[in-house]
Amino acid sequence: MKITIRLLTVGLAVLATFIGSIGAIILKKGSDRIKLNIKALITNYHLILGIVTYVISAAIFILALRIGDLSFVYPLVATSYIWASLFSVRFLGEKMNKLKWIGIGIIIIGVTFIGMGS
Repeated sequence: MKITIRLLTVGLAVLATFIGSIGAIILKKGSDRIKLNIKALITNYHLILGIVTYVISAAIFILALRIGDLSFVYPLVATSYIWASLFSVRFLGEKMNKLKWIGIGIIIIGVTFIGMGS
């Protein structure tokens, strides 16, 4: 794979995971307001926006898959765990502990190794 195609593939895949993680935060906020009736579900703008965000993320990820090898692109999905952890601290007030930070470090190392091996 050429270097420019590889960079584009990485950029698209990481952008997709970034946007998907934003979608997860929005869905989490929407899930706090879920009521068990149809009207409440279809008027829950957090749920709707979260779903739309996921669709946009999927479309971008499909573009990455179209130009890159699956064995290279798919492991980049692991970066979504990093984004989700950071966003949950920032936007949901969740706490990070030492083990979570170690896990993020391991994910970064793993994604780097897979990228270098492709």
